Amino acid sequence: QVQLVESGGGLVQAGGSLRLSCAASGLTFSRYAMGWFRQAPGKEREFVAAISWNVGITRYADSVKGRFTISRNNAKNTVYLQMNSLKPEDTAVYYCAADPTPGVVTTADEYDYWGQGTQVTVSS
Repeated sequence: QVQLVESGGGLVQAGGSLRLSCAASGLTFSRYAMGWFRQAPGKEREFVAAISWNVGITRYADSVKGRFTISRNNAKNTVYLQMNSLKPEDTAVYYCAADPTPGVVTTADEYDYWGQGTQVTVSS
């Protein structure tokens, strides 16, 4: 049974930083592309960042480029999202997702597995 468990969310002031983690189990983690998405109240889920399973190719949404960094540790079956210079508009529930493809996946519909989400709130 595949499980993705996010952690690291919380309340932070604008300009601050958070590091999200997503621990995966029940799958061969090194063979899965991983992604982070977010959903704010009243809005659709949107792509944040993604990383391939092999050489660590990354993609970012324009809104987070230069502020967020996605990385993975295949030995620990964990993907991370380092979030710096946070803004109130980054407030959302953040989800990690996994897909058994060697490429980078930026579309939510393509992901097979999802975590339960972790709340990130940025105060102004």
